[in-house]
Amino acid sequence: MKQSLDFYQRALGLSAERVEAWQRGEVGFPSLRINESTIIDLVSGSAGQSPARSNLAHFCLVTDSPNLDQAIQTLQAAGVAIETGPARRSGARGDALSIYFRDPDKNLIELRTYG
Repeated sequence: MKQSLDFYQRALGLSAERVEAWQRGEVGFPSLRINESTIIDLVSGSAGQSPARSNLAHFCLVTDSPNLDQAIQTLQAAGVAIETGPARRSGARGDALSIYFRDPDKNLIELRTYG
């Protein structure tokens, strides 16, 4: 985790957030800010994990729609299962309504609306 934090801060110039809270065990992971509406959450891999296992927790897409009803209907019609939500969660721009689902490669995706 320390190597990743150092890399993103030093090599890419991103600012780290929630590091102290993570170090105190108050939050599950630190984040790195890409821009006003985009962050990267870093998570630790477990010892003995397969090398194919990614340490990417998820990525988040933001919609301008005032709610997620249409998105949920579209995803379900395409056979995509909603894993969690809709629920209010903290994110790059504060609290917002979001859902989680997976892409065909099993990457976790968050779709949120601040509307």
